[in-house]
Amino acid sequence: MMVSIPHGGRLVNRVSSDREGLLREVCDLPSIEIGLDEALDAENIAYGVYSPLEGFMNYGEFSSVLEDMRLPSDIPWTIPIVLDVDEGAILSIREGDDVVLKYSSEPVAVMTVEEVYRFDRRLYAQRVFGTLDPNHPGVSKTLKMKEFLIGGPITLIRETPNPYEKYTLRPVETRVLFEERGWRTVAGFQTRNAPHLGHEYIQKSALVFTDGLFINPVIGRKKSGDFRDEVILAAYEALVGNYYPKNTVVLSILRYEMKYAGPREAIHHAIMRKNFGCTHFIVGRDHAGVGDYYKPYEAWDIFREFPDLGITPLFVREFFYCRKCSGMANDKTCPHGEGHRVRFSGTEIRRMLLNGERPPPELMRPEVVDVILKFEKPFVED
Repeated sequence: MMVSIPHGGRLVNRVSSDREGLLREVCDLPSIEIGLDEALDAENIAYGVYSPLEGFMNYGEFSSVLEDMRLPSDIPWTIPIVLDVDEGAILSIREGDDVVLKYSSEPVAVMTVEEVYRFDRRLYAQRVFGTLDPNHPGVSKTLKMKEFLIGGPITLIRETPNPYEKYTLRPVETRVLFEERGWRTVAGFQTRNAPHLGHEYIQKSALVFTDGLFINPVIGRKKSGDFRDEVILAAYEALVGNYYPKNTVVLSILRYEMKYAGPREAIHHAIMRKNFGCTHFIVGRDHAGVGDYYKPYEAWDIFREFPDLGITPLFVREFFYCRKCSGMANDKTCPHGEGHRVRFSGTEIRRMLLNGERPPPELMRPEVVDVILKFEKPFVED
């Protein structure tokens, strides 16, 4: 079998084949202004990243995902993909109407409104994030959502401006590329960080028993202190160019807003990479976590609940540098005590970089450090 079968069995395509014609047709339709994150959700629906979804979720889909982590068809799905609106936006809209979704006053998609419904923000937050603590970034955003949700299929008219077009591949393109390279097995790697040696060795562990590696950084809104998008991409260019054999890696972005939903988001990340064609997905120890809201291996445990996910999770233990081994190791390969081990602390690496210090070569490749230090402000600020 070449690459994975899309989630739900078919790669969704909701991109208009006649964009100019559709633009002319919709000029008199009512419109709803949406934000960038919702516009990117529309793109991910249209290009099949969110297959089998064909639009924003209706009430049945939404409630099924909240309560059962599955769509009504029993297909695994863990994160609601919804469009929230205030009452004023829907006063003249009825179920069955077509509406134009606009971003920055420009049409991006047409939506056929199947349903308009109220929802419980606190229930949403508790189910998805496992907490109601407003300090959790996902909870904070959820509690500020507008009063109504509207659901229905969309047709994409145009994409939002994309400063990283050269790094953008759609699922239909990655599937062709993987097949052209003869990759029967592909490991997907999700990241929102510039790579240190721990990331590299996790990736190379996956490459030992798969044909190719799909490095798929999240490009989009992040929390304060995360690496900037352009820094992540430049750092990975340096790593792949200097430390990976040719034609073993595909680097492509995912335009998506991190939810920081821990275990549930780990499943969602795996589903998206399955749609890109990955057969395997590398799951981090605290995948999609933030703070201490989730247990260290909770994102691993949740995969037991989805034997029908259709993509194989790879639980690679985190690496450290062992001074006695004189190299990279993990708990399964190194017998030496903690006193010999140099752990990869993202906080410490960030502190060093912010102070203009060079993390040592046992933590980060010198070529990667060089690239990061060229940026005056490598991290997202408030």
